Amino acid sequence: MNDQLRMLLADKGSRVHSIEPTVMVIEAVRRMNDAGIGALLITRGGAPVGIFTERDVLRRVIARGLDPITTPLGEVMTREIVVVGPSVTVGEAMAIVTAKRIRHLPVVENGKLLGMVSSGDLTRWVSRGRESEIQQLVEFITGKYPG
Repeated sequence: MNDQLRMLLADKGSRVHSIEPTVMVIEAVRRMNDAGIGALLITRGGAPVGIFTERDVLRRVIARGLDPITTPLGEVMTREIVVVGPSVTVGEAMAIVTAKRIRHLPVVENGKLLGMVSSGDLTRWVSRGRESEIQQLVEFITGKYPG
């Protein structure tokens, strides 16, 4: 929980799927499905201007009766992006996604996008750390722990 996001990104990788705000919703949905991801960062000239998520598809497109074939992302994207720095801990990031009720956090340092972490990435990181601790305890109890 005290590991910094830079460690998580070093393990996960820094690739961020992005798309321009002029692209139609249907293309964004295709890209998310093809990549098996739940969000795309919306960029204009390489700079983040929003995010488009599965939740946006439901709430801002389908629920409003908009046509995904003719609706540009710029009309339905989430404009208020919550970003964090790479020194934020996994525990702090988990608190942010919980408090803000979001699932994706772009990681930015000095104006440069370093990557994006999801709530699933955070949970996997914590779970992996717990598995190691449990294994060490089992080895200690069974006398296999070096020492």
